[in-house]
Amino acid sequence: MALSLACNYPGYRRRPAGLSVEALRQTMAAPAQAGNPLTPDETAASQYSLNTATPAGLPTATPGATFEDPTQLHYVAQPGDTLPALAGRFGAAPEQIVSSQPLPATALIPAGQELWLPNLLGETPYPSAILPDSAVINSPTAAGFNLEGYVRQLGGYLNAYQERVGDKTLSGAEIVELVADESSINPKLLLALLDFQSGWVTGQPRDAMSIRYPVGFHASGWTGLYKELVIAATHLNIGYYGWRAGTFTDIRFKDGGSARLNPALNAGSIAVQSVFTRLYDQPAWKDAIYAEQGFTSRYSQMFGDPWAEASQVEPLYPAGLAQPELVLPFAPGERWSLTGGPHLSWKTGSPLGALDFAPVTGERPCIVSRAWVTAPAGGLVTRSDRNAVALDLDGDGFEQTGWVIVFLHLADLERIPAGTPVRTDDRLGHPSCEGGNTTGTHVHIARKYDGEWLTADGPLPFTLSGWQVYAGEKSYQGGLRQGSQVVVANPVGPRTSIITR
Repeated sequence: MALSLACNYPGYRRRPAGLSVEALRQTMAAPAQAGNPLTPDETAASQYSLNTATPAGLPTATPGATFEDPTQLHYVAQPGDTLPALAGRFGAAPEQIVSSQPLPATALIPAGQELWLPNLLGETPYPSAILPDSAVINSPTAAGFNLEGYVRQLGGYLNAYQERVGDKTLSGAEIVELVADESSINPKLLLALLDFQSGWVTGQPRDAMSIRYPVGFHASGWTGLYKELVIAATHLNIGYYGWRAGTFTDIRFKDGGSARLNPALNAGSIAVQSVFTRLYDQPAWKDAIYAEQGFTSRYSQMFGDPWAEASQVEPLYPAGLAQPELVLPFAPGERWSLTGGPHLSWKTGSPLGALDFAPVTGERPCIVSRAWVTAPAGGLVTRSDRNAVALDLDGDGFEQTGWVIVFLHLADLERIPAGTPVRTDDRLGHPSCEGGNTTGTHVHIARKYDGEWLTADGPLPFTLSGWQVYAGEKSYQGGLRQGSQVVVANPVGPRTSIITR
């Protein structure tokens, strides 16, 4: 039987020793100075041979400094940096980026490593950092945050608000939490953005229009809190993960103007710059973010200094980070089809971090399968709702910390409840078409670390039972490799897509 399966989705840990958040903030303000950009193709960039030798006469520099030679730049690596991403951000070819220490072709560059590269971009505007990464994604800074209590204490319009989402009526706080969980955006950021734009959290809407469009996107047919927050999360993630990949290098404003992003900024700051371009023209955009009474100030008034909070949990990519051992999410001996290679982890602007698997059972398409999706590792189910299950591998009960595996399209029937501890191979639920518009029964699986969605074919490769994911030229293409064996993703389930654990 042919298949056609695709997705369409509806406690603090102390910072490890290393580069301090303050040093990162200073480094992010280091300017670029002169020249013309050269933006290499991202795929081609990862194939360059690298010069890891120390250049002759390589000077010693301090974090955030630049050479006296205006044609050269000094950069201190941030957590999450990779060589292809830096090449995209700085408009350089990978072989033009050098260091006194080896530079991995695609793996994470150690935070704090000093790099030197040609100054090709000239001076770029808006170099000031806005928020640390941990304030943007649903990170350890949000673990244990009492969102409902915070909203109730302030007593604003959001506290009494209700809206129908799917088949349930949710409170304002529940809607914020839902978008934060599903998109993995920090709920504090969503609250600050909502209050800055409309006053919903600390007071009352400013006018009738801000009731219909509380964030201010004014997208036709997308009214109400839930849809406005989904749009906000999408543009935050587009900026954040596009910066991580080195593919999001320019912002375009509502009035048609554009600007090259400062290449030394962090992903969290770029995310905020990105979402505000959808709300303001260029002159008003700058004031909205950076003015004395702008968004940055509003965030600090509501939640304190985000950089001080970040110092307790960052860097989010600790030294030596590696994926724990995971097995394929079905029982040994069963035949499943890899129907989708790397594609969006979640629809709201996330990276290509997910895979789709469909059971080969001979059942009719788009029914609740008799097959079971099983746990790829032990942990604790922290969320089981709207046909999604989040499995927290460190078992601390917080989806914002450590390794988390997210499953989608698990049927309501017999789906494992939140709060259940599981061991490897325990049953989680049945694959289905529930939880979004799909073309066939399957399960969608993706990974997060400290709240950040991870690309499947990136610096932390997605590996299941020794099979490593590789990406194709387009979303949903690619497959799995193990030694000389290859399984090729295909939505119609031919023999070449079948995998048996």
